Amino acid sequence: MRAILCICATVLATLSASSFADSTTIPPLPALNIDITQTSVSGLSSGGFMAVQLGVAYSSIIKGVGVVAGGPYYCSQDSVLIATTKCSCTLLPGGACEVTPTSTDVPKLVSFTQASSASHGIDDVANIVAQRVITISGASDATVPSPVVTQLQAYYAALGVPAQNISKIELANAGHTMPTVNYGVACEKSESPFIGKCHVDGAQAILGWIYGPGALAPTTASTKKGSYIRFDQTRYLPADRPASFTWTTGMDTTGWLYVPAACNAGQACRLHIVLHGCEQGQDYLPLESPPGGGLLFGTTFVRHAGYAQWADNNQIVVLFPQAVSIPGLNPDGCWDWWGYTGDHFADQQGVQMRTIRNMIDRLVSGATP
Repeated sequence: MRAILCICATVLATLSASSFADSTTIPPLPALNIDITQTSVSGLSSGGFMAVQLGVAYSSIIKGVGVVAGGPYYCSQDSVLIATTKCSCTLLPGGACEVTPTSTDVPKLVSFTQASSASHGIDDVANIVAQRVITISGASDATVPSPVVTQLQAYYAALGVPAQNISKIELANAGHTMPTVNYGVACEKSESPFIGKCHVDGAQAILGWIYGPGALAPTTASTKKGSYIRFDQTRYLPADRPASFTWTTGMDTTGWLYVPAACNAGQACRLHIVLHGCEQGQDYLPLESPPGGGLLFGTTFVRHAGYAQWADNNQIVVLFPQAVSIPGLNPDGCWDWWGYTGDHFADQQGVQMRTIRNMIDRLVSGATP
């Protein structure tokens, strides 16, 4: 019965109001005064794997990467079976978990990364050495167990990222969740909305590490608040994508952007991209009503993952791209880190990778020389 409900929920999610949004009424992304070299990315679960992909493939512009419950680049090796058994424990129903301290085969992934760089499928791998990386894992996470995150740290170390550039946060009581101070379910739970009351501000930790070493400036009573902007994602799909990708890109029709007031006024700003996890996209239809009510997951992750509150006083524009469910291919609305959009899902030819890069290029196009 649950399987039937999941299938029905997926179909309804793909036929939601947002999916039929009129692109003539939804604006494009603004052109802002953003230094592209101050771009960074983070994500949870599938969003964490995707954040690593973006950071590796576009290392020439990515300053830092934050990963919550994610693993190394190309962890799946273009295999859904490897993705769900060796890089995570998500094979259903009741699939055996094969995650071990060496299950991702870090040496093989490092070699693949270097080969991809040599063939120009991704940026020069040497750029990764300068990135600032932060990982967050939960000891009670049975979805992406902590050994996977440990292997991500080993991956970056093998590529030459110095130890002082890698921050590791291990939460003894956390499940599969985005940690916040006081929003969401109990920290040890791995359930919707996959945002947990962990008494830890994960967004602050990620942004603070990437843009440190100085501390982030907190918001105050006098802080002029920024604004959320819903934008048309379809404008940024690659124009030369194969015709078969017209509905299998996994990209929703709209996404979200948070723009601090200072950035909207033309001040020089930075860009951080935040990638939600599975079952967290705005058009995902959960079996139970999300916090705050409603039918779809909506902007629960966008508004409550904790990033916007640190954006205003730190001149950080926050981009929240949105993935969408695809019946049979991607029922939970995950980002593609195993190949459902094609063999190039992890390199610069990948449809989701190029779409997000196009968003970045648009946002930074107003930079002052």
